[in-house]
Amino acid sequence: MMSKAALVVGASQGIGLEFARQLLDRVDRVYATYRSPDCDLFQLDSPSLERLQLDLTDEAQIERTIAKIKSETSELHYIINCVGVLHDGAMQPEKSLRHLNGDQLLKYFQINSIGAVLLAKHVQPLLKHRDRSVLATISAKVGSIGDNQLGGWYGYRASKAALNMFMRTTAIEYKRTCPNAIVVNLHPGTTDTRLSKPFQKSVPPEKLFSVDRTVRQLLDVIDQLENHQSGEFFSWDGTQIPW
Repeated sequence: MMSKAALVVGASQGIGLEFARQLLDRVDRVYATYRSPDCDLFQLDSPSLERLQLDLTDEAQIERTIAKIKSETSELHYIINCVGVLHDGAMQPEKSLRHLNGDQLLKYFQINSIGAVLLAKHVQPLLKHRDRSVLATISAKVGSIGDNQLGGWYGYRASKAALNMFMRTTAIEYKRTCPNAIVVNLHPGTTDTRLSKPFQKSVPPEKLFSVDRTVRQLLDVIDQLENHQSGEFFSWDGTQIPW
């Protein structure tokens, strides 16, 4: 049987790290990216794991990273993009219009939106094969325009909505160029990670997932996807989320 390979982008910690861990049980090779070497990914040890340094906001780095993978394999079967930012030091989600500033908005879009579609651009050749493959991007339910009833979190909401549009459009092109590739946006639910830590107080315990549970649930969703569902937006339980 032909060997299978996966790429997990943003595997430094949390959901991305757990995807790398669980995919090691599914495929022969896992490429996992990190931004800073001071991260939890280096605690994961396997001869099937290759760590690659990557800042998804730098297209030249994306191109070099994918070129490195291409030198070792011509096919990827899972690409999971877990890169995202909600808060970072003084950067906090905006509660109202008075909290908006251009630099923060640009940072949200650079990390949450633009990097994802540039990744889709460069990985495309690795998905032009006959096997089923999946390009899954971690989005967020708050990026749904139709579901927005509370307001706030302007930059995060808007950048995730832009991410959804980027990947929906990518799915349409991939149907022509990579017909066996399924492109999907995934909402993981509230997961016990550093990203959600400041916002967990109001989350009922049964709705706060461990990273192990989150990734198992998302892999179950991925396993059940069919080609005609490419370009859609799904929650952790397999339900479709409105745009």
